[in-house]
Amino acid sequence: MYNVYQHWDPLKTCVVGRSYPPEFYSWIKVPHVRSLFERIAIETEEDFQAVIHKLQEFNVTVLRPEITLIQDDVVRNPPPMTPRDLMVMVGDRFYKNWKSNLKSSYNNVRDSSWPDCNSWDEFDQLPLNIQDECLTQFNFASMRAADLDYQYRNVLNHVCQQGNKICQSPTSLINGALIARIGRDLFIGTEEYSQDITGILSVVEPEFPEYRCHVVNTGGHADGTYCPVAPGLIISLNDVPTYANTYGPDWEVVYLPDQSWDQVRPFLDLKKKNKGKWWIPGFEYDQDVVDVVETWLGHWTGYVEETVFDVNMLIIDPKNVMVFNYNKKVFDALERYGITPHIVPLRHRYFWDGGIHCVTLDLHREGVMQDYFPTQL
Repeated sequence: MYNVYQHWDPLKTCVVGRSYPPEFYSWIKVPHVRSLFERIAIETEEDFQAVIHKLQEFNVTVLRPEITLIQDDVVRNPPPMTPRDLMVMVGDRFYKNWKSNLKSSYNNVRDSSWPDCNSWDEFDQLPLNIQDECLTQFNFASMRAADLDYQYRNVLNHVCQQGNKICQSPTSLINGALIARIGRDLFIGTEEYSQDITGILSVVEPEFPEYRCHVVNTGGHADGTYCPVAPGLIISLNDVPTYANTYGPDWEVVYLPDQSWDQVRPFLDLKKKNKGKWWIPGFEYDQDVVDVVETWLGHWTGYVEETVFDVNMLIIDPKNVMVFNYNKKVFDALERYGITPHIVPLRHRYFWDGGIHCVTLDLHREGVMQDYFPTQL
């Protein structure tokens, strides 16, 4: 049976995400726009292969999701790039964070004049303008949960074959991007700074009665804000006041105040105009979308590789960690703890919104549950 109790235990089995291949974009009619997306696709897979190669150097078994092809010339879902955003292994329980429920998803965005819709066959018969409105307004992972069932079917089947139970997450907070597993203690990030901590604990504590649960006010994916790299060491982009209360005053926190998403804010502001159009044929005539891609490839790719350090790191074992690029402050801290960093670039990390931690998912690590905070109640 698979299990993960500490995310720095030796990694044995791991999922690595997948993007669309270059030939996927053959439906784009404007040659130079098609060429831009083909280049991103090629370079993305090159970088994924580098991640896989590094994992295999440490004898890690790698699984990958499958790709949902275009159906009826309409793309329903982005590629399965970031499995950690959707799943997590907590102890020996595997959680997935989506439900195949079209009706509730459709009703969340439907206009009063829209017809009833109870199945994907009925959805496919709706006028294209209604389909497009749904896809641009609502979360893609919810709208096309059936695609996720297909894309990750080999992962889900593999986990079941090991004897693990597949659990449905009772809250969106139970996923690998928000939970840090530190032995008997689970540290759960918040999707927003204003979230009700008491309310969060009232949901997660009954789900994990054998754990001590804590909330770290990250205001977004925790793995994009901080990383507990080893017992006693945290690398963090921001000064999060709750570290002292949750991890304790004895943990060293290395802050990187100048290394954050704010460094690429101009690109991200432009990217917001996308609204899912990359997955709908005909977007290539939308100048906003074209500007996003051309700006990214013309300027931001090299900029983020050289100037922005990503705390979204993957720990291979207690002495090895995979990182996005070099930062002296981080590397000095890792050296003090006897940890070797391995640089594996992800050139389009910010384009896809997925760092090394996001695009991987640890299914199994050697080790048993430890207690790093034995004085806590």
